[in-house]
Amino acid sequence: MTRVGVDMIEIGRIRNALERYGGFRDRCFTAAEQAYCDSRKNPAQHYAARFAGKEAVGKALGFGIARLFAWREIEIAGRPKPSVSLSGRIEGWAERVGAGPIDLSMTHSRELASAVCVVADSDV
Repeated sequence: MTRVGVDMIEIGRIRNALERYGGFRDRCFTAAEQAYCDSRKNPAQHYAARFAGKEAVGKALGFGIARLFAWREIEIAGRPKPSVSLSGRIEGWAERVGAGPIDLSMTHSRELASAVCVVADSDV
């Protein structure tokens, strides 16, 4: 069985969170993700795309990442084709549900960031 997750977020919401809440970056993004996003011309767009990506991965895996505060357990790296690394509880969850390769696509416009995640079954 293939699982799909989709998410979309307003970039302005992420921009506001970055400006208003000092702990937002550290609570939701790994050091590597922060370094990448902060190096870009418009960091909020890239943070928003990764935020949507994490939500899409969580949805595809059937894991409530917001409820369980597992944001940093999904790391998104690379461009133009992002790769996804799991750790902690969400990695254990993925193993239990038989998740295999994770494919993620992210995009953004001036106002919105979106992501689509497809998770195949593991071959094990």
